[in-house]
Amino acid sequence: MFESLTERLTRTVRDLRGLGRLTEDNIKDALRDVRMALLEADVSLPVVRAFVDRVKEQAIGQDVMKSLTPGQALIKVVRDELVQVMGEANEELNLSTTPPAVVLMAGLQGSGKTTTVAKLSRWLKQRKKKSVLVVSADIYRPAAIDQLETLAKEVDVHFFPSNPSQDPVDIATAAINHARKQFIDVVIVDTAGRLHVDEEMMGEIKRVHAAINPIETLFVVDSMTGQDAANTAKAFNDALPLTGVVLTKTDGDARGGAALSIRHITGKPIKFLGVGEKTVALEPFHPDRLASRILGMGDVLSLVEQAEQQIDKEEAEKLAKKMKKGENFDLEDFRSQLQQMQKMGGIGSLMDKLPGVADVPKEVREKVNDKDFKQMEAIINSMTPSERRRPDIIKGSRKRRIAAGSGTEIQDVNRLLKQFMQMQKMMKKFQKGGMGKLMRSLKGRMPPGMSPF
Repeated sequence: MFESLTERLTRTVRDLRGLGRLTEDNIKDALRDVRMALLEADVSLPVVRAFVDRVKEQAIGQDVMKSLTPGQALIKVVRDELVQVMGEANEELNLSTTPPAVVLMAGLQGSGKTTTVAKLSRWLKQRKKKSVLVVSADIYRPAAIDQLETLAKEVDVHFFPSNPSQDPVDIATAAINHARKQFIDVVIVDTAGRLHVDEEMMGEIKRVHAAINPIETLFVVDSMTGQDAANTAKAFNDALPLTGVVLTKTDGDARGGAALSIRHITGKPIKFLGVGEKTVALEPFHPDRLASRILGMGDVLSLVEQAEQQIDKEEAEKLAKKMKKGENFDLEDFRSQLQQMQKMGGIGSLMDKLPGVADVPKEVREKVNDKDFKQMEAIINSMTPSERRRPDIIKGSRKRRIAAGSGTEIQDVNRLLKQFMQMQKMMKKFQKGGMGKLMRSLKGRMPPGMSPF
């Protein structure tokens, strides 16, 4: 997300190096670049104009502190404005009510609403320790109810059955009554996708809202529709008292215009970002952290939180003990590390949060993808236990068998073994010289500007 905006803004800052003061003349070109970068990111024109005017007003005449370059000074002003535009702070779900707290989900067809219901259920269960019941009031889309039931089983939350012959209001009220009797904390009501111009469908969701009086009414919207996402959210907000927005498919959106336009146009906060297809791929929206990511500073806080939630602590401790004993790092350990990385949203999600990624050449970033990780795991799965423990025995005929078993080529097996050997060498350095030596070694292998910390 925001790749093009990040590249453009990083380039703009470089052009301001060496100046002692920010003046109208020396930031004119920089502000023009900022304006173009925002427009290319599909940010709404009124938002762009207001944003650039405020940045100009705050930046001109600023003396550059000894610790800052003019570029850094401008970046600070731009970052503060980005935070302001997106809402200053994370606005959590309001669940302060007599249980069950009811959350109504609204949105267009194809916005990822049903998947978001499952992601939010999982998040509430794991992060907030809430019991959750989900129900589908979508009586129009074939298999919508079955899809939600399958997802509810996957994330291990309660599912309230419904069928297409029922009225959506009856479905929602019955589910809430059931949750009340079962002492369930939160009920999430999934509704049918609808267009704001469809008066009959909008009338239906208004009836559902009036009947169940939800404490949260969340609008789910596809971020890849850019400023249209903000305009659609406004149209829904005119019809329903929305309390927040969930932006989906942000992992496939290189522009990010919706995130910068929605708060300004609707006045409603973005509460969550959908960052992938898996049910773990939901992040609370923190404007300050996202502003840092846009400006290439990374988001280490979210990375740490993600690691705490997703990394298997038992596996990590097992590997640490193994390293302390001086035992060899083998392919079983390598596979475990690949799986942990995929649990954290994959390499794309991790790179997005690392500081300095904007300085890494685009062609280098594009070479790193999660398909390679899955292929590597498939190759390791195709090996025997003894081969995983002793990779040095993998020679010609074994390589042919492993390649055939994993649906890959011999050169893919060779590449995996080479990468494993590099990782193994790094682990040996860690055993001999501790974390500092490992980090210095890691830093030397990373592209310029990319920090391993």
